[in-house]
Amino acid sequence: MKIRLGYVSISKTLELTCSKTITYTNFKKDDNFNKIDEIIVENLNNLEKIIDYNIKNNIHFYRLTSNLIPLATKSDVVFDYILKYKKQYQKIGDKINNSKMRVDVHPDQFCVLNSTKKEVLDNTFQILEYHYKILEALNIKNKIIILHIGSNVFGKENSIKRFIHNFYKLPNYIQKCIAIENDDKIYNIIDCINLCKKLNIPFVLDYHHHICNNNGTEIDNYLNAIFSTWDCNPKIHFSSPKNKTKKEFRSHHDYINIEDFVNFLNKIKHLNIDLDIMLEAKAKDEALFKLVRLLKYYDYKFIDETTLLI
Repeated sequence: MKIRLGYVSISKTLELTCSKTITYTNFKKDDNFNKIDEIIVENLNNLEKIIDYNIKNNIHFYRLTSNLIPLATKSDVVFDYILKYKKQYQKIGDKINNSKMRVDVHPDQFCVLNSTKKEVLDNTFQILEYHYKILEALNIKNKIIILHIGSNVFGKENSIKRFIHNFYKLPNYIQKCIAIENDDKIYNIIDCINLCKKLNIPFVLDYHHHICNNNGTEIDNYLNAIFSTWDCNPKIHFSSPKNKTKKEFRSHHDYINIEDFVNFLNKIKHLNIDLDIMLEAKAKDEALFKLVRLLKYYDYKFIDETTLLI
């Protein structure tokens, strides 16, 4: 059973970000599109450097930032963020594809597909279109856009019905990209399994969220159902709590707790299925490589810098 480890967006080692932005207020002072252009070029250049770093360190799994293009989802800030930068996208995308790196995206909390507010829903459609365009510009074949089910206004049942209703309002090409993740407060793994089966879309298990929100459900009984929603290698999210206190338990720690991670590996090893695990740790790639060193200490075998066998 092969497991590939990944990280999110920023390389702490390189001290590079591809999420530089400009505030809407500052932009509107003089409609400074030149500043936006400057930031886009810098973000794309930094993204290419991060992809190069990933390739050289055999990191096969990476989450793209949702903030690559500043103000791209503001309805009154209209500009070309695809064709003008086509050569840069193509160059980066070729590196991703030639190295067979898996990339995905995870829009932020403002993307709520089951919202009861028209303005939020309109913005959600725009956010999803933006993410699709970025993945398409990079020529990513297996496009994955990860969403939470969202709000709980008028109760779970009605909220899930709204999600389904609005899901079918999306263009077919975006519907094919959507995957659902369980959250830490409202929608547990059973809610997500049932919804994913109805919509025939993948379920991204977030193990930390399951620990926070499970209603006594044993994950062992549902792993097969979760992973069977995928027609390629399943991916999951793993993080450790910032603190064991109730106040900070839901927040992500800088690093991964090795005992929790090993316990999880022991839960899944009997399935004998290749998995990709996204580490949602604040120390990003540094957390990944610290975990690798600890796993080697625990005598796990690695076939390259970030891929282990269990």
